[in-house]
Amino acid sequence: MLIEMLIDLTLACGVVLLSCLSLSAQRVFTAIVLYVSLGLLTTMIWARLNAWDVAIAEAAIGAGLTGALLLVAWRRLCDETAAQPEA
Repeated sequence: MLIEMLIDLTLACGVVLLSCLSLSAQRVFTAIVLYVSLGLLTTMIWARLNAWDVAIAEAAIGAGLTGALLLVAWRRLCDETAAQPEA
């Protein structure tokens, strides 16, 4: 019982910490990596609650697809700013 409560408390503190870090990150890439980590931690919370269908959807959509789209957008923004001549 105590171990289960300790695991739940650790997951809850991890979610709060990762969300605060991802919102306050200075670099875009760091914020994206922290956001994907937050999605994976949320997946573990859903699995801990025995909501396996929601956990799989969170892993696929929340961490996987959204993280990949954010990384592609970040990469395109980096390419466009590097290609522009400085005035």
